[in-house]
Amino acid sequence: MPYSLKGRNVLVTGGSRGLGELICLKFAAEGCNVAVNYQSSLDRAMGVGDKVRQLGVKSVLVQGDVGKESDCIKIVKETISHLGGLDIIISNAGYTRFATFSDLHAPTIEDWDTCHAVNVKAQIFLMREALPTFNANPDGGAFIITSSIAGVTAGGSSMPYAVSKAAQLHLMLCLASTQGPKVRVNAVLPGWLRTEWGGKYDPKLVEFLREKSWLKQETLLDDCAQAFVDIAQNSSMTGQKIQVDSGLGQNS
Repeated sequence: MPYSLKGRNVLVTGGSRGLGELICLKFAAEGCNVAVNYQSSLDRAMGVGDKVRQLGVKSVLVQGDVGKESDCIKIVKETISHLGGLDIIISNAGYTRFATFSDLHAPTIEDWDTCHAVNVKAQIFLMREALPTFNANPDGGAFIITSSIAGVTAGGSSMPYAVSKAAQLHLMLCLASTQGPKVRVNAVLPGWLRTEWGGKYDPKLVEFLREKSWLKQETLLDDCAQAFVDIAQNSSMTGQKIQVDSGLGQNS
């Protein structure tokens, strides 16, 4: 039977803006208590927390950089302490920096290291800390990663980002195959999204991506956020890469 979300405790990393903010509100609308993780945008996180509480559920703000193991441990511990438990992690925080894809000297070593820390290692850090709680929950836990079609195509904002997203997806499969039956692990792979970050793309490139997609449209932010809710509710799904990209990644 479907996994009921009402009364569940959800942690959303990178929840203070963009897709993360909408994911927070989607789960709150389903009756979930939400921990909003942010790195530096306290004012924005407070705004998201206020919106979550207006939907009649609990909200807590949890500061931390998921690229650091100590911060991941703190984020999970504070979520459990303030909400009284943890059922779902939406690992949404990510890192990239625009760098010409074909120029091997454009990305710095720091870019490579930070992409790997935030996009790959953070999944292990968060999962390890949450695992005892997930395993103790009668209904287990769900771990859903915000990945990218850059992980399945030879393209994206930078080569370090694309490579880290590919590694992230393989790690997702490894976690799903080893942490069942109590923990379900899946990933959502968005295409280009109209967020603050997406707005940094050249309008001509955005139009090119729109025309390249099978549906000839940009991916709707609301549709992408809804995918996380749908996956969390599906008690029979694990190890899956769900592309929400208007068919863009299928044509690459």
